[in-house]
Amino acid sequence: MGHGVKLSEMAEKMQLKNLTPDVDLAEKEVTVPDVNRPALQLAGYFDHFDSERVQIIGYVEHTYLQTLEPEKKKEIYKELLACQVPCLIFSKDLYPDEDLLELAKEADIPILSTRKMTSAFMAELIRWLNVKMAPCISIHGVLVDVYGVGVLIMGESGIGKSEAALELIKRGHRLVTDDVVEIRKVSDETLVGSAPDITRHFIELRGIGIVDVKSMFGVQSVRETQNIDLVITLEDWDRDKEYDRLGLEENYTEFLGNRVVCHNIPIRPGRNLAIIVESAAVNHRQKQMGYNAAQELYKRVQENLAKRN
Repeated sequence: MGHGVKLSEMAEKMQLKNLTPDVDLAEKEVTVPDVNRPALQLAGYFDHFDSERVQIIGYVEHTYLQTLEPEKKKEIYKELLACQVPCLIFSKDLYPDEDLLELAKEADIPILSTRKMTSAFMAELIRWLNVKMAPCISIHGVLVDVYGVGVLIMGESGIGKSEAALELIKRGHRLVTDDVVEIRKVSDETLVGSAPDITRHFIELRGIGIVDVKSMFGVQSVRETQNIDLVITLEDWDRDKEYDRLGLEENYTEFLGNRVVCHNIPIRPGRNLAIIVESAAVNHRQKQMGYNAAQELYKRVQENLAKRN
């Protein structure tokens, strides 16, 4: 898996209240994108315990703890905290008892709380942790949302990726990132692209300099993240190269082991890149919805030949 996530970031993102203010959340992190509800552990069974996961106490666990004798309860708390869990989160605004708060402070383990229902909170937290800890690479390119299709534009430096992106933005599409794209593998099917914090929503145009897309075109012209559905590689026009003119064959490129449909597009003065990218995005959506223009043309030609015979 990737790197860990700081508890301070998790608490901020998930709007968690820190019930142990003496414990510094910035110093601690979660390294596993999963959670656990300690059930058998509260009954004293600690074999096969996933102690490296975030531990969540819901209504059932909370009410069970209330039934225990104070001494027995203290014993369980000590054992649970001795496992060095990253943190305990109480859901549904439930509140831990003073013994637990005291012991947690001694063990330097944070106790947090959320207002959300247990299952909904767990699902949200797992999804967020998976994205944060997903394997990640940085590549050189431009990522734009064109009609809801995440188009990654790649190609040699200076070939016109940023100019194409700017024209797409002027035509109402949205920029995710220019120059550097951080790609995360969220699942075997899904790659998510985002911008490094430092260059977010900026485009660099040779001869002009840095353009702030968000302030120039408004908040609707940018996105924080976007799935990568399609790759367009721009290259200099080569007279001797055979370019795909029908599109019956799909070409793919691979990032982090995931395949993405890829088109190589030759650049030449007079070819409007933005319109080519738009057409590729629409074509991609049509194919996903079951319509393939190339196959449709092929079918018409075949039918025409059949009529003549």
